[in-house]
Amino acid sequence: MGSVKQVQVTFDCAEPERVARFWCEVLGYVVPPPPEGFADWAEFDRSLPAEHQGSAFACVDPNGVGPRLYFQRVPEGRVVKNRVHLDVRAGAGLVGEERLAVLKAEADRLVALGASIVQVLESDGVNESCIPMQDVEGNEFCLD
Repeated sequence: MGSVKQVQVTFDCAEPERVARFWCEVLGYVVPPPPEGFADWAEFDRSLPAEHQGSAFACVDPNGVGPRLYFQRVPEGRVVKNRVHLDVRAGAGLVGEERLAVLKAEADRLVALGASIVQVLESDGVNESCIPMQDVEGNEFCLD
């Protein structure tokens, strides 16, 4: 049996830093320190050739548990539904009205950050409530 590998989740997007900072707020992630010799990421970015400036950004779990998120600029916009998405586990362990209230409160917080609600799926006796949403560039994720 092989060893467990670390995973990085990569987002294709138009504005990597904007999308990364959104996800920092959603997940409580942080921007890692800039490379040695640079005061901040803006200084590092200015050191790159013009065609590479603003082309990538990342954020990490400050506790080192969750995967690194990497955001890379691509020329094309999103044209189809994501085949993979993140579930933000805001209501884990909760059921019924209590779960729905927590999910709605978190959805309100994320909407204030630039997300949008796709729909509110209420518990149907088989599945618990969840709220499909889109981030600041339209990438789907669920509040679960």
